[in-house]
Amino acid sequence: MSNIRITKSFSFETGHALYGYDGLCKNVHGHSYKLDVTVIGTPIKDSNNVKFGMVIDFKDLKKIVKSEIVEVFDHATVFNQNTPHVKLAKTLADSGHKVLLVDYQPTSEEMIIDFATKIKAKLPNSIQLHHLRLQETATSFAEWFAADQ
Repeated sequence: MSNIRITKSFSFETGHALYGYDGLCKNVHGHSYKLDVTVIGTPIKDSNNVKFGMVIDFKDLKKIVKSEIVEVFDHATVFNQNTPHVKLAKTLADSGHKVLLVDYQPTSEEMIIDFATKIKAKLPNSIQLHHLRLQETATSFAEWFAADQ
């Protein structure tokens, strides 16, 4: 049987600040993120299955990524829960802003690890997460590959 990789792309807007960083990114700022999600599996061979010929329905992959990542992070401001920005985070949240406090530094590298964990947990057993690519700017991105783990 042939393994086939399927990729779906997503985009979302997220703000963050890097706790303890020695450059401009210590300040609250935002990015237009692009996330490519690639899974691998074999196409369904059962002609009676409504997903016949598919590794995974793009619609099903979209549902997982939208609920676990995009809807959570889109138009949110993300802070490390140990940052001095916690007071600002509380003020923003109390004013109706979408704020996420996470247990990691909200860099692309750490975010992509978080995303991989969340997506893998929701995929059907017959499908594996192959890799993720999280683009932060037009020229900067992080990649996660299952083979590297």
